Amino acid sequence: MAPPPDDRASDKTALRVRLRSLRRRLAAEIPDAAARAARRLPLERLPAYQVFGLYHPMGSELDPRPLLARLKRSGAHAALPAIGARGEGMDFRLWDPAVRLEPDAFGIPAPPAFAAPVEPDLVVAPLLGFDRRGGRIGQGAGHYDRFLANLRARKPVFLIGLAFAGQEVAELPLEAHDERLDAILTETDYIEVG
Repeated sequence: MAPPPDDRASDKTALRVRLRSLRRRLAAEIPDAAARAARRLPLERLPAYQVFGLYHPMGSELDPRPLLARLKRSGAHAALPAIGARGEGMDFRLWDPAVRLEPDAFGIPAPPAFAAPVEPDLVVAPLLGFDRRGGRIGQGAGHYDRFLANLRARKPVFLIGLAFAGQEVAELPLEAHDERLDAILTETDYIEVG
């Protein structure tokens, strides 16, 4: 006899399909959203950070690069994620814009293997959808959730979800392993959670 289907997993799969389509539409409709979001980030409300992590945008993900200059004003160092081969997980490595990025195990541009691994104090994460309780739904591989759970076990990390305002969902079907956002930054708002 087959085990009963996991309704939450099937709900999340269907939701991801809808949210990917929505995000593509929003990216086409609001081409200046990344710059607008960067201007909305209230630096004075962020906790202190020495290292911040961004991501290399893929497809219709909102581009975090307009945030780079604003976040660096504090003198902090920028880092990008790199996903290792199956089972190796994800880490963040210092990002030197003068050094060419190389594809990680998923083909996403990342700092080369010789770049120093770091533990960011602040992470800007991509997402497919968010809710105002700090819920985040990503692509489904769990890289950010595992990385953040491990890092948060060692130190505080402030997690900002970067999204189009239209990616907001009333309530996401979250599971125990889903890491919550501390804030959401969109082209129209900065939403602090809790």
